[in-house]
Amino acid sequence: MQEGDPVFFREGPATDLRQMDPRALLTILDNVDALVYVADMETHELLFMNDYGRRVWGEPAGRKCWAVLQDRNSPCPFCTNSQLVDGEREGAEPLVWEFRNQANGRWYQCRDQAIRWPDGRLVRLEIAMDITERREMEEALRAERERADALAREDELTGLNNRRAFFEAAEKLLARARRSDRPLSLVQFDLDWFKRINDEHGHEAGDRLLRHIGQLIGNCVREGDVAARVGGEEFVLLLPDTDQDEARILANRLRQCLSGSSVACRDATVSASASFGVSSLIPADDGVDDLMARADRALYRAKQAGRDCVYG
Repeated sequence: MQEGDPVFFREGPATDLRQMDPRALLTILDNVDALVYVADMETHELLFMNDYGRRVWGEPAGRKCWAVLQDRNSPCPFCTNSQLVDGEREGAEPLVWEFRNQANGRWYQCRDQAIRWPDGRLVRLEIAMDITERREMEEALRAERERADALAREDELTGLNNRRAFFEAAEKLLARARRSDRPLSLVQFDLDWFKRINDEHGHEAGDRLLRHIGQLIGNCVREGDVAARVGGEEFVLLLPDTDQDEARILANRLRQCLSGSSVACRDATVSASASFGVSSLIPADDGVDDLMARADRALYRAKQAGRDCVYG
């Protein structure tokens, strides 16, 4: 050490931070890649802010913490001061939490603690590390998982629920109907002579027709209904708060829409009709399979009666 070099410790053990020159502590705090600040617990006046904080939020100049850090004109409703003290106004355990700053929109992991300032007053010490990139990555991964999960429950061709999604939703709606003693009905239908359409016009025409039917179903059902494609040309609707008569009315409306519609494929115009079976929840039903079995029997009777009709 040369004469004139700065002295970072006073006399005493080098490991005792209480003996450290204040300039050394300030040097350390100003080189922390995170916000470090101290604010009076009562007045919210900023007593200290390190260089990181001054670069991001400007000079505190004795202003209130909520004015500098959050660009507010009143105390923050999410202030954690009350959680940092125990019943005797002494410092409690540090609080670690994540928060999105309302002034700059960035995410921070905060460590808040109440400590005694040299003059004896209780102050808030916060260390806040910017975790925006981590949170954005987590949000992107969550969105991707949700998208993948949605795709796993969606019929790729029609955009309706697939069989898996239908049965997951059905069990929940069935339990809710029983708890609230509300009606629940099911409409099951499949296209008439669909194999003939594929044989005569090709699978491209069949796929176009199925996509078209998916759109028609979406226009006919309510927001709370569950519509699904559960087989090649087989569809099912689960209708909460709907009795059997109301379900038959909806089935007939959908049948008429299907019978009166067509799709163009190359040089051909392809149309189709459908046969419908309807059932409603009864006390003896063990699950949605019982509803589907009765609707399937009614659908079979509709086909025996000449197709393009509703039974049940």
